[in-house]
Amino acid sequence: MDHYVDLTLRPDPEIAQQHLMGALFSKVHRALVAQHSQHIGISFPAVRTEPSWLGDRLRLHGDQAALAGLMALNWLAGMRDHVHATAVLAVPPKASFRVVSRVQAKSNPERLQRRQMRRHGLDETQALVRVPDTAAERLDLPYLKLRSQSTEQSFRLFIRHGALLETANAGIFGAYGLSATATIPWF
Repeated sequence: MDHYVDLTLRPDPEIAQQHLMGALFSKVHRALVAQHSQHIGISFPAVRTEPSWLGDRLRLHGDQAALAGLMALNWLAGMRDHVHATAVLAVPPKASFRVVSRVQAKSNPERLQRRQMRRHGLDETQALVRVPDTAAERLDLPYLKLRSQSTEQSFRLFIRHGALLETANAGIFGAYGLSATATIPWF
């Protein structure tokens, strides 16, 4: 992960930045799936925690060949008026590292109760004791609103930028460009 590409959203008075970032992220996701890429990670360099917001920049991380190959494809079609993409650039030598991962909220107690019943052979009362209706988890993390192409359902993809680290952890990245263990350079 010695190179990167910054994708910065241009201001648009008619379209909310969160909507544009969701559309850009969906395009990145589809491009990573099409390429079967496991070696390109993403981050959001302008992320804020108070209030939770991913910012106006999405950064792609990888080696020069992988990023150049991705950027040579026409996956940004339809977004070019809304996004400024840099060339493939070298990561600064004194970069830190961090894990950027997906976090899934346990926000539906009824679903969790049904799962307990199915997996552990519990009845409704026992499942309710194990997972009370008050067990819904609320995450205070920045997120993207996305739509599943397979089910057409909308969902929130919560993203956590982990603590800064001094050394890199090698690994693979999923179809969203996120990993629970692999790091990206942070600068």
